[in-house]
Amino acid sequence: MRSSTPSTPSTPVSATAPGTAAETVRDSASDPPPQAAPNTARAREAGAAANGTETRGEHFRRKALRGRLHGYAIAAVALVAVLIALAASNTGQVNVHWLIGSSRVSLVWLVLAAAILGWALGLMASARFHWRTRAPRRRSQGRS
Repeated sequence: MRSSTPSTPSTPVSATAPGTAAETVRDSASDPPPQAAPNTARAREAGAAANGTETRGEHFRRKALRGRLHGYAIAAVALVAVLIALAASNTGQVNVHWLIGSSRVSLVWLVLAAAILGWALGLMASARFHWRTRAPRRRSQGRS
């Protein structure tokens, strides 16, 4: 025989014999499923870090970094090869006309000086843009 309270997932049932303890009836639809160990990437990485082994993500990141470094090395070697070829094919003298006067310069040195000047101006412009568009500084609460 049930008590007169509204039905909830765990409703006590009145004992039929006096002096016996009340039993609890559970609604099977509201029982939580058994908790299994989480099978997420973070849980696997945490377990692997505890064991001292490398996870799949760490392995992939390490291999990707190695590939990027190889790519940079190949690009640097190719750039040096192009610069050597440029210098070898442009050994002639050229006239450079300034605002006042003119001079004769080897084309290799003229191209090299122009490349270095362009690189330096690009670095300065990038630094200036970064400085002008940086996020505002947060004020410390200790200062007034």
